[in-house]
Amino acid sequence: MVDDHEDAAHGHEDRPDYDPANKDLPAGEPPLRSTAPQSEYTTRDVGVGFAVMLVGVAVAFALPLVLV
Repeated sequence: MVDDHEDAAHGHEDRPDYDPANKDLPAGEPPLRSTAPQSEYTTRDVGVGFAVMLVGVAVAFALPLVLV
């Protein structure tokens, strides 16, 4: 299956072409992308996450108990 959209090669510019005859392991270079959560977060971020958790717990547990 071929990608027909114009950014089909997006993100693959640095990758070498696949060669099944080449059994060499890749060099120990860093990965092409990084994933979160690698950045630091503030006390405000923790507070917002805690508030979101409380709302989720209220919706998941308290609301059904009130409606029964």
